[in-house]
Amino acid sequence: MDGQPVEAILFDLDNTLIETNKAGGVAIQKTSELLRTVLSLDDATISSICDKYKQKLLHEIFDPLSGSSLDDTRVRHWEESIEETLGTLSPRSLGAQCYYLWKKSRLEALSLSPEVRNLLRQLHSRYKLLLLTNGEAHTQQEKVDTVKCQEFFDAIVIGGEHSEQKPAVSIFTLCFNRLGVEAQRCVMVGDSLDTDIQGGLNAGVRATVWVTSGESAAVSDSYVKPHFTIASVLDLPHVLDQLK
Repeated sequence: MDGQPVEAILFDLDNTLIETNKAGGVAIQKTSELLRTVLSLDDATISSICDKYKQKLLHEIFDPLSGSSLDDTRVRHWEESIEETLGTLSPRSLGAQCYYLWKKSRLEALSLSPEVRNLLRQLHSRYKLLLLTNGEAHTQQEKVDTVKCQEFFDAIVIGGEHSEQKPAVSIFTLCFNRLGVEAQRCVMVGDSLDTDIQGGLNAGVRATVWVTSGESAAVSDSYVKPHFTIASVLDLPHVLDQLK
């Protein structure tokens, strides 16, 4: 690809630098054990409760001006998931127990691997680095604090702190301004075609890099076409070599 020399790299966080889905699986397992102990339920019923909770998370719309915290909202997700599955009200405190165990377990399972730390350290000696993550501000900040990744980035931008999130051009423009670089001198790296890759394309970055995390790279049927596809963020140096 012809173009300007790369000066900066924008990284997504979840399932790009840290294995959030895997940590979520650990958290669900821990919460399943709690439900099994408290309610003496069979595996199929517990699985149904947890699946309902995950669906509520997936379709969650949180309004910070509603008067309720995100924690309160997610406690209700557990309460409703239990009640919808069992057809009866759950013990008063069980929803809160499930949520705070799930939250604690997920955070404890999150980490920035030594290999990823080394990669970021090496890249930061050559490029400006920025972390651009979608999501509710407090939740994403908790993840950043947990994995202690601030030292590797010149700036951290959390979508929930702004009026628009990825794939909106406005938040990418904010990132370019924070770094003092032009879009054509930036690379966007992330696991989501719809937010990371589409957003990078919308913003006119030099290249987009889709991280599939070892999953099937089913991009042929998608209208979003990344410039590069890699199985792991650790493969990024090979892409950067091609952009020199």
